[in-house]
Amino acid sequence: MITSVLVANRGEIARRIFRTCRTLGIATVAVHSDPDADAPHVREADRAVRLPGAAPADTYLRADLLVAAARTAGADAVHPGYGFLSESAAFAQAVLDAGLTWIGPPPAAIAAMGSKTAAKRLMADAGVPVLTVGDRPGEADLPLLVKAAAGGGGRGMRVVRDLADLPAALAAARAEALAAFGSDEVFCEPYLPDGRHVEVQLMADTHGTVWAVGDRDCSLQRRHQKVIEEAPAPGLPAALRERLHRAAADAARAIGYTGAGTAEFLLAPDGRLAFLEMNTRLQVEHPVTECTTGLDLVALQIAVAEGEPLPPGPPATTGHAVEARLYAEDPARDWQPQTGTVHRIELPGVTAEFTTDPAATAGLRLDSGVTDGSTVTVHYDAMLAKAVAWAPTRAAAARRLADALARARLHGPATNRDLLVRALRHPAFLDGRLHTGFLAEHAADLTADPAADGKHTPLAALAAALADAAGRRTALPPGWRNLPSQPQVKRYRTADGTETEVRYRQTRTGLDAADHPGTRLLTAAPGRVVLETGTLRQVFDIAVHGSQVYVDGPSGATVLTALDRFPDPAVRTDPGALLAPMPGTVVRTAVAAGDTVAAGQPLLWLEAMKMEHQVAAPAAGLLTELRVVPGQQVEPGTVLAVVRPA
Repeated sequence: MITSVLVANRGEIARRIFRTCRTLGIATVAVHSDPDADAPHVREADRAVRLPGAAPADTYLRADLLVAAARTAGADAVHPGYGFLSESAAFAQAVLDAGLTWIGPPPAAIAAMGSKTAAKRLMADAGVPVLTVGDRPGEADLPLLVKAAAGGGGRGMRVVRDLADLPAALAAARAEALAAFGSDEVFCEPYLPDGRHVEVQLMADTHGTVWAVGDRDCSLQRRHQKVIEEAPAPGLPAALRERLHRAAADAARAIGYTGAGTAEFLLAPDGRLAFLEMNTRLQVEHPVTECTTGLDLVALQIAVAEGEPLPPGPPATTGHAVEARLYAEDPARDWQPQTGTVHRIELPGVTAEFTTDPAATAGLRLDSGVTDGSTVTVHYDAMLAKAVAWAPTRAAAARRLADALARARLHGPATNRDLLVRALRHPAFLDGRLHTGFLAEHAADLTADPAADGKHTPLAALAAALADAAGRRTALPPGWRNLPSQPQVKRYRTADGTETEVRYRQTRTGLDAADHPGTRLLTAAPGRVVLETGTLRQVFDIAVHGSQVYVDGPSGATVLTALDRFPDPAVRTDPGALLAPMPGTVVRTAVAAGDTVAAGQPLLWLEAMKMEHQVAAPAAGLLTELRVVPGQQVEPGTVLAVVRPA
């Protein structure tokens, strides 16, 4: 029997596994890098072991340190979670060689399926259709998708539409894959932007039983990373669904697979099915399967590792579940990753995290890697949490999740919350018209800046100013006379850089919003303001963190920056200066000072949150300065280079 589990991972998945371990009476051990020393998964574990350093290559990708940590903490089993070394056959073997229990498939099965190139060959030999490209791709193979062989999650992937761009795409994918997974092996396959990504959840024991535990659709992706997932996959004909499940189960049996795994397929618009890859681990999106089956997949993983047999067949799927990944990134600004302090994260109606019983939280579940006060750094993935909704029907589940996200209190780094809400409410999504290019096709509708329309910003700014005034209000001084007061002026800047000015008055009877025609102040307190516009009563909740003001109102959330009444002269930079859009590390440069550059030409690459971000010349001209070198850490606003336009 397993008595203590070390989770060789961090964040949300470590917390998820710990929850099941606590339910089963199993002690927990966390590992952490230096930036994660005070992370929620560390605080919640029974014991924790430090992995010195910050970069994944020095910490969570060090198999020797992880095995040593298990021994130090007295763990007798290791769960890899997902990502990092979860699909490393060498790590699985090292755990077993140390006399520990590996909660995952056998190393041989990981080796057979963990490499996507080897898995494709195996499936092709078994007669399963696969997407392939020859060793020398030609024009007829375009567009191509370059993929990492040792991992997923959108890292190490590039789309190539011109053969001239292939060498650069291969180099970038290799560098990103090596940093994320410890292997720079990549391969190419045809890119089908109008296909659907469907997958089958597998669970197999050591007694020959293999379950196909339902299916999922994960077609809504950005940069090849899943954003919205659901179970079951909508609109599949019964015969196709049966063929999908049978192909996945046969693949597992062919390699003697045990534990949890997922077989992924691409479904073409004409109904053709092609094997993509098999993930020899628990998937990020496993909660939607748990919510539609009532299973605890982590508990089943542990039971299988202990040699317990599975029942003859899995439970039937009930209802529909939809999951949305909440990322610290800004879709309206080319998905730039965001860092900083998470002041508040709260999903209304959720009273417990990680539950596999949707009835426990009225159909809502939150799997979060952060809590109030957590810090989001540049070192790891940008995912903050996964919000999941279950309902008897797909439409009801999507509506429930969209409403919960719209009402969520998210104070801190910018997130993709607005995009998620719009996607879940989009007519094409609700009609089931899904494909992997969905977000790109509807980008204009989904990524518009919510502050751009300016409809609710003035009221939100007025509410913020009145809340601020209510918090600073004091008794009137002696000698105060009943004369008309001068309006007080408060200035704010919205997320898109627009400045808004609002006015209010201090009168004998209190605060007054009369300078805003048609608007009447009903009540004002530091945390809540109630306004009446015409005959409509509107409630605004206000939270202040430094100069940032978060206003949650009936039209959505607004983030404002309070501006000084008499601002200092603006800090100026050189004309043509390229500023770092995010904190990160310069991984390589492609130019030198004195070079002539073309508009859009790549100048350098920043690595942040395990992804590479290209910085290109804004216009044709002369690169007069290159102020950074590879390996240099930069903060937002750092001048990277200066281009003098031609």
